[in-house]
Amino acid sequence: MVSAKLSYLRISPRKARLVADLVRGKSIEKAQSILSFTIKRAASPILKLLNSAVANAKNNFHLDTKDLYVARIWVNEGAVYKRVMPRARGNANQLRKRTCHVELILAGKGEKIELGEKAQRAKTKVRKAGTKVPETKPAQEVKETQEKKVKKTVAKTKTAAKAKKSEK
Repeated sequence: MVSAKLSYLRISPRKARLVADLVRGKSIEKAQSILSFTIKRAASPILKLLNSAVANAKNNFHLDTKDLYVARIWVNEGAVYKRVMPRARGNANQLRKRTCHVELILAGKGEKIELGEKAQRAKTKVRKAGTKVPETKPAQEVKETQEKKVKKTVAKTKTAAKAKKSEK
């Protein structure tokens, strides 16, 4: 497992994620060809990052690059540079120049990638109060409980109808 980071890329994270989604799970050769022919501004820096990760794998870990693939790639928000643009009648608008951080992990084919601590927590689906979300019931149990509720409401309406008849 080899990783590389790119910090403070001056592209909006939303735009960079479009390019990152193209190469997720692809082999190195395929990812490089996709990035080299993609007409998006984020493609060039992400290609450089991919090449850097491949060089790390080759030189630092002595791995064969033919067996590697893009196991994980994610784009997080970076700092937001705030600028001011003068407008009519003495007003000013704020410009938000967004940046992003890109992280890339390469792994060998068949190699299992462990989730980080944050991803593990997100996977367990924890509520705000800290209680775990209950498991969903199988369809048969749901159907049985619905049938019981229908029977109860039918019984209540029958008893209510009998009560009205007895009053008359």
